[in-house]
Amino acid sequence: MTAPVQQHPRTPQNGALTAVCVVHAIIPNPGETPDVTAIDKRPRADRLEVGPLGFTLDTQVDAKHHGGQEQALYAYADEDAAWWAGELGREITPGLFGENLRTSAVDVTRAEIGERWQVGDVLVEVTAPRTPCMTFQKRMAEPHWIKRFTLAGRPGAYLRVRTPGALGAGDPVRVVHRPGHGVTVAHLLAGHVEAYLALLDAEAAEIITLGPKVGGHARRRTARVRTDPA
Repeated sequence: MTAPVQQHPRTPQNGALTAVCVVHAIIPNPGETPDVTAIDKRPRADRLEVGPLGFTLDTQVDAKHHGGQEQALYAYADEDAAWWAGELGREITPGLFGENLRTSAVDVTRAEIGERWQVGDVLVEVTAPRTPCMTFQKRMAEPHWIKRFTLAGRPGAYLRVRTPGALGAGDPVRVVHRPGHGVTVAHLLAGHVEAYLALLDAEAAEIITLGPKVGGHARRRTARVRTDPA
């Protein structure tokens, strides 16, 4: 059994969606595979249908790294966007980070893996942090963006859709379940092996069920530690 991840008390949260965003245009992404990207998200004023792969009007160009059911939606907090606006001296408009959902009064950074949110009539589950890539680096055009984003520890959260429906700006967001294992999206972004071990312990105890992407990464990340007889 691994040492527990440090936990901090959290009160029940009731927040709101402040924007829903889908792809505006597929844009060139030279030097990358694939060589186009759907990172250019823009807000929509209407209500949008959500299915197992996210918004039906959205596009997943690179489903291997930024898509599939484990990464159906990407949520980012207004509060974290405001922090970045202060750091960068520029407005972080909804969709700039490629997010589908912009939230207010939801502690996205400290959301636990397996945490569930009721968003309007859609139920979603937190699956993983966003890991910055070269496409994101080029999108932001900020020096050392991948390193800065990682060190800041404000990754936003990928979400699995548990109950489909429709979403629009202004819909309430309510945290309806926390697994209690203490491993957050920020912990996984930091990459500490203890967090991955605790996550696998939680899965072994049937507290959560990890998807193939996150579960596979956790096992690869901890393989040496788990097989070390010391």
